[in-house]
Amino acid sequence: MFIHSLFVSLQPMRNVYYKYSEKSKTYIRVYPNLRSRLLTYLRNALIFVLLGVSGYFVTLLILGTPESVDDLRSENARLQSQYAVLSQRLDEAMGVMEDIRERDDNLYRVMFMAEPVSNDIRNVNYASTNRYEAYEDMDNAELVIATTQKMDQLSRQLYIQSKSFDEVVDFYRNHEDMLVHLPAIQPVANKDLKRTASGYGYRIHPIYQTRIFHKGMDFACDIGTPVYATADGVVKNARYERGYGYIVTIDHGYGYETRYAHLKSMNVKRGQHVVRGETIALSGNSGRSTGPHVHYEVLLRGNPVNPAYYYFMDLDAEQYDEMIRLAENHGKVLD
Repeated sequence: MFIHSLFVSLQPMRNVYYKYSEKSKTYIRVYPNLRSRLLTYLRNALIFVLLGVSGYFVTLLILGTPESVDDLRSENARLQSQYAVLSQRLDEAMGVMEDIRERDDNLYRVMFMAEPVSNDIRNVNYASTNRYEAYEDMDNAELVIATTQKMDQLSRQLYIQSKSFDEVVDFYRNHEDMLVHLPAIQPVANKDLKRTASGYGYRIHPIYQTRIFHKGMDFACDIGTPVYATADGVVKNARYERGYGYIVTIDHGYGYETRYAHLKSMNVKRGQHVVRGETIALSGNSGRSTGPHVHYEVLLRGNPVNPAYYYFMDLDAEQYDEMIRLAENHGKVLD
């Protein structure tokens, strides 16, 4: 109705009235007069102005100004960058979480002879669920979904790890005697970790130049450096063995033994009770060795395990991470 009225109002005037003037002998327009025509022109002009302004604002609402479009693009780029940084930080946090998991499974639970937490419990695959459908229509949906998945996974792992540590605390409370018999310090003073020469695992033998399995860790030190028992126990043997040179083996009970090899001299004898931190020998260069050092092994039920996991009373978290890094490095093998 409004459009129709507007259309009619804009049509040319059809009804025009004239009056004959005897004086001028001409017809004079009576309707519409000048005032009416001016009002009509003004009304039409006003309508056109209103239509133009309305169209402009409708265009702004639909398309936006060039400045707002640029602002939106800048904001979108900024959000995308923030998501990328968040994703990177989550990767770093998950790396730290993996280190904690490894220490829990390979040290704390091993210490108390408990089964490690299974990967099926620690890691839940959320990708196959429909919990991320709400993000699929978003800009940069792939990045948003991937970041959200990482947050969910990390949250799950933190919860499981917290429960695992609760169990470890219970193990400790029920196994206090076991803890004093568990290898828990380094065999030589090494707070700055500079004496760590070579770690556990496959290495190139310094004499035979072949790839062999190194069953312990080597600590480079001057001849005569004190060597300490790493836990309470009973000396199983203190003697000279081919290859190892002078060696001390301690039985700690609970399935654990430790070996200290390439010694200069031994301060203990078979059957002697020792406590953690007691000097049991002096370092040397005996046996098959290419330089003064102490070769140290930890055995669990007769099988060698990585000694790097058994220094938890000696090292803080930062030092422990550094020890793991040094132990994984090939380093300088001395035996």
